[in-house]
Amino acid sequence: MSRGWLVVFAKAPRPGLVKTRLSPPLSLDQSAALYADMLADVLSVSAAAGRALGLEPVLAHHPPDAAGELVGYAPPGVRLQAQRGRDLGERMANAFAEGFAAGAGCMLLRGSDSPALEPACIRAALDGLEAGFDLVLTPDLGGGYAMIGLRRPQPSLFEVEMSTDSMRAETIERAERAGLRVSLTAPTLDLDTAADFRSLYALPRDSLLDLCPRTVRTISDPAFGTVL
Repeated sequence: MSRGWLVVFAKAPRPGLVKTRLSPPLSLDQSAALYADMLADVLSVSAAAGRALGLEPVLAHHPPDAAGELVGYAPPGVRLQAQRGRDLGERMANAFAEGFAAGAGCMLLRGSDSPALEPACIRAALDGLEAGFDLVLTPDLGGGYAMIGLRRPQPSLFEVEMSTDSMRAETIERAERAGLRVSLTAPTLDLDTAADFRSLYALPRDSLLDLCPRTVRTISDPAFGTVL
């Protein structure tokens, strides 16, 4: 029996749709190719973590017509589901609402641009939820979060401005005002800028090769390494 859902939020790796903050220095085609490798790494780790922890892995895709583009990235056992909503916050809130309505006992939702997020963080987040915390966040180093876990729908938590350096603090403030118990896991990197990729490459190489070998291979390519 499933303990809950592990949802990966992803976009179709289309030039101009993903990792646009990397262009420049990268071209839009290079940014999309890099994102595709990151997504493949994230899905591989998430599918394995789902099997180990008894979580159902779900790839939530945007735009809704992207299933055909993304099905090849999904390892066996990963179910595809369209994101629904006008903006990121609404799409995240809806994903939680749909999962809980379908019977998920608890839910973890992670982004697709944090390939260094370790399985230990996923386990810690699940343990936190099962220990009674209402909200578990995996901080990223830019002030947001790379993963969020909930035990029930909390749509007000997504009524904050996304992708800002105050997003995590505002989310926690809303949660505490609502009387929710909050826990944080160890932080990780969200990869949005060239500086983020330099920080990633400073991490232990053996660990990176386990977590995100495709991403490491791509950023090690001289065509990328000279600009990232």
